[in-house]
Amino acid sequence: MTTRVGITGAAGRMGRTLIEAIAMAGDGLKLAAAIERPESSLLGADAGELAGLGSNGIALVGSLEEVIGDIDVLIDFTVPAATLANAALCAREGIALVIGTTGFTADEQARLEAAAAVTPVCKASNFSTGVNLCFKLLDMAARVLGDEVDIEVYEAHHRHKIDAPSGTALSMGEVVASALGRDLSRVAVYGREGQTGPRDRETIGFATVRAGDIVGDHTVTFAAEGERVEITHKASSRMSFARGAVRAAGWLAGRDAGLYDMQDVLGL
Repeated sequence: MTTRVGITGAAGRMGRTLIEAIAMAGDGLKLAAAIERPESSLLGADAGELAGLGSNGIALVGSLEEVIGDIDVLIDFTVPAATLANAALCAREGIALVIGTTGFTADEQARLEAAAAVTPVCKASNFSTGVNLCFKLLDMAARVLGDEVDIEVYEAHHRHKIDAPSGTALSMGEVVASALGRDLSRVAVYGREGQTGPRDRETIGFATVRAGDIVGDHTVTFAAEGERVEITHKASSRMSFARGAVRAAGWLAGRDAGLYDMQDVLGL
């Protein structure tokens, strides 16, 4: 059985990469809809041509409502407001949803969880297989090294990324904090300036860089007296995220309602 996939934000950098990833995925998945903002000048354009693949007969449309009956799963890497609206529509129509959007508030996260109560949703801060492996390694490192190390999270992304720290960096911090029995909302330090005083051992620091065309770099440092351990992931192409999201779309189709993440998809 073929899973029909819709992509929203289809004309953007990630959207075009997702179109390419679906074309590479084989017979089990097919692109069935490509959605853009209603004011986009690219409406009506062929999605395959936008992605540099040649014509695939799927024209960009300006709303999810136009094509909701043509898809089984929607992949959404856009912005929180758009994703929330799409989640409500998918929940109403029983369409599965893969969410790569980051930057949600606690209230917005609750709205996504409400949607997941009636339709399957896979939400992840990062769909890369390598990053999800790093989550497992971070949990192991935190448990082994314990409270004897200082922990810092560094992340760098392209100049167009609008949220900081990245969702992946925050997830890495959550993994470490959970392993150590800490509440990240209480121990996180987002940048330092001026006379900050000695470092509190329990804090988890975050440093953010926004520059150029960096796809995504993340490093978590566990620093002790005399040695340090660093776990690093560097993405050189958005295709690593797109392949994971497409894999999640195929896995999610036909699942029971619920909120899943990439760890579920990978069996981790």
